[in-house]
Amino acid sequence: MFSIGDFAALGRVSVRMLRHYDAIGLLRPAATDPVSGYRYYRADQLRRLNRIIALKDLGLTLAQVADILDDKVTVEELHGMLRLRRAQLEEQLSADAARLAGIEARLRMIEQEGHMSTEDVVLKRIPQARVAELSAVAASYEGPDIGPVIGPLYQEVWRRLNQTGATVTGPPIAYYVPEPGGDGDGQEVRVHAAVEVAADTPTGDGTLDILNLPGLRSAATIVHRGPMDEAFRSMQILARWIDDNGYTPVGYAREVCLEFDPENPVNWVHEFQIEVARP
Repeated sequence: MFSIGDFAALGRVSVRMLRHYDAIGLLRPAATDPVSGYRYYRADQLRRLNRIIALKDLGLTLAQVADILDDKVTVEELHGMLRLRRAQLEEQLSADAARLAGIEARLRMIEQEGHMSTEDVVLKRIPQARVAELSAVAASYEGPDIGPVIGPLYQEVWRRLNQTGATVTGPPIAYYVPEPGGDGDGQEVRVHAAVEVAADTPTGDGTLDILNLPGLRSAATIVHRGPMDEAFRSMQILARWIDDNGYTPVGYAREVCLEFDPENPVNWVHEFQIEVARP
């Protein structure tokens, strides 16, 4: 038999971990010296230790590991537990990838800060537009909250437009307004996924909301090229221009989609329009 120190070294775990497993009944020593209290383990106990470590690395709790090893979990239940864990890991990987992309975009923006020019900002009047739209609530105006809402909205808008046969006369226009009666923290926004349609498009049968999107008497605008997770780069230029020229922003920016490539967001082109006013 092996001492607890030798067994820990063979199993590549700490002595402290083995003591904890003994205390909770997950891995008892093969023998314990009644005088010294030293713990001793057999070589075949490495099999159980390896299974404990493998299951724990999957994200299962020690209680779940104990149930599995002691045959208290059926094969179907084990499959369900592992499928759930797989889904959790996939979601985590997706979130981490999105955060990594955001960090890389921020780094690029920081590197370019000294070269950003406000010359591309144009102040203009935005006329009223007849639009067909659908809307839904997002938890906040942040990209990670907006993206999962606006994507499915536009898919549904296009599907319904094809059904109704409405005449599309202009680009998609995404706009946002604070959601009244939210959770009280003022963060929730209503996301409007709109598409410009013919001026004589009737209100309709409720398949889509048909309305006149008010114009903007004075809007600071900029053309943004690239994915929307880099939108803050263009928004920073807009913010600098607004501040330099003595304006204040009114509400959230509108996003007019000028070019859309479903295969490569690098080819996307949007115009950001934000209403401005003198203080």
